[in-house]
Amino acid sequence: MASESVKDNCVAYAARDTSGVLSPYAFTRSSENSKHSKLNRSAREDDVVLDIKYCGVCHADVVWTKNYHGRTKYPVVPGHEIAGVVREVGSKVTKFKAGDHVGVGVYVNSCRECEYCNEGLEVHCVKGTVYTYDGIDTDGTVTKGGYSSFYVVNERYCYSIPDGYPLELAAPLLCAGISVYTPMMRHNMNQPGKSLGVVGLGGLGHMAVKFGKAFGLKVTVFSTTESKRDEAITHLGADDFVVSSDEQKMNALTKNLDFILNTASGDIPFDPYLKTLKTGGVLVIVGFPNEIKMMPVSLIPEARSIVGTLTGGTKQTQEMLDFCAKNKVYPEVEIVPIDYCNEALARLTKKDVKYRFVLDVANTLKKQ
Repeated sequence: MASESVKDNCVAYAARDTSGVLSPYAFTRSSENSKHSKLNRSAREDDVVLDIKYCGVCHADVVWTKNYHGRTKYPVVPGHEIAGVVREVGSKVTKFKAGDHVGVGVYVNSCRECEYCNEGLEVHCVKGTVYTYDGIDTDGTVTKGGYSSFYVVNERYCYSIPDGYPLELAAPLLCAGISVYTPMMRHNMNQPGKSLGVVGLGGLGHMAVKFGKAFGLKVTVFSTTESKRDEAITHLGADDFVVSSDEQKMNALTKNLDFILNTASGDIPFDPYLKTLKTGGVLVIVGFPNEIKMMPVSLIPEARSIVGTLTGGTKQTQEMLDFCAKNKVYPEVEIVPIDYCNEALARLTKKDVKYRFVLDVANTLKKQ
């Protein structure tokens, strides 16, 4: 049973300053320590303690380790795509037992009382969600993420990874996967025969293609470079590939698509993409561009929309994991040792990965 006995040193990789350089770090996830230092998460009767096996590498890890938002609390242990095995559970935990395969995603707490929490949409909690790392939990502790040996989380924010689904492939689903699955489900883009456009073919974009094909959609990938054509068509199974600077090809798609997922974070002109949408079509912004440039005429006459999205609620995250297991939807990953994390983040910044780095935490994280 999880209790005040969780006193193990948690070994990890952490960044200490805005250089973002990660290095070995040890801290204690224990009740006694958290009462005084406000640094770590203590185990409670409704908590799950899981040994981390794998952790995905997300661009958010770059943002937080380098303090791009100006609010990082160093030392910061990144990682919010966590897959592992339950070590022990609290006395009131009903969903999990020791030995279960589980995951933890972008957030680990919310108010649990507002209308959004009541609907399983905790990510939109009116009081704000607690992020898996560098967040302030309700007890005042600072959360530390998945580039570490184990984690402690309330069972509500812990997900069951279906039997037989590889843990190393489940990890990226908990951010990259759910970030594109959520808007597709919200806008009924799980109906065979509809047409989907995907802007960008990175960690999120490749999952959008995979979900699109699993839903029976006609998928068109947009890219700034011809070099990704074979990968998109032959390997990922997209139906069409268009270089966005090719005006003739873009014009040929006018009023052709039902839905577009923009997974790119760069500043791009939106008008060429909007014109490819049918009347009532929707363009969803999944990435974080600095600004949106478009002409109202690209929206108004055809009643098109630009909408935002975040990640998903707990209910939909579990639904997505079950869907991926049932339909054999697997992310494309490059598995690396945890001491490669700095190189992985640097390569991720250069878009030099197909398509998600996953840290092999259990086999490569050495005790300090």
